[in-house]
Amino acid sequence: MKEATVAEIMMKAPVTLSPDDTLDLANDIMSLGRIRHIPIVDNNLLVGVLSQRDLFGAAVGVVIGLKSKEQRDLLKSFRIREIMQTAVVTVSAGATVKEAAQLMAEKKIGCLPVLEGNNLVGLITLTNILRYVASTNEKTFAGPQ
Repeated sequence: MKEATVAEIMMKAPVTLSPDDTLDLANDIMSLGRIRHIPIVDNNLLVGVLSQRDLFGAAVGVVIGLKSKEQRDLLKSFRIREIMQTAVVTVSAGATVKEAAQLMAEKKIGCLPVLEGNNLVGLITLTNILRYVASTNEKTFAGPQ
């Protein structure tokens, strides 16, 4: 039996934002969509990834005790480009799920944008991989070796 590919389990057409969008927009999308990673594209090219962790790091208003409206105003004052990760590790749609999982573990990251050529076609997350592993009856992944 052939190994499953990233294309088979990835989130197709993920929500994307622009580097010029504000952090409050990213926060709203993450909260409403219950997502933790957003690919950032500029002129249809992947230029970064914004994670919930990046957003929490920028939300100093919570730490200094700002009220909700003041926190929102603070997030409106920052652009995604100011905090997004630009050293993005990607994977191809044809890679195996095992290869993606190994890459994520090696790089200690929670998602991989999926590219075909230079085009963003999806996003694979740890959650996608865990769901796949939980749904299979085979020994897809060997334990520590």
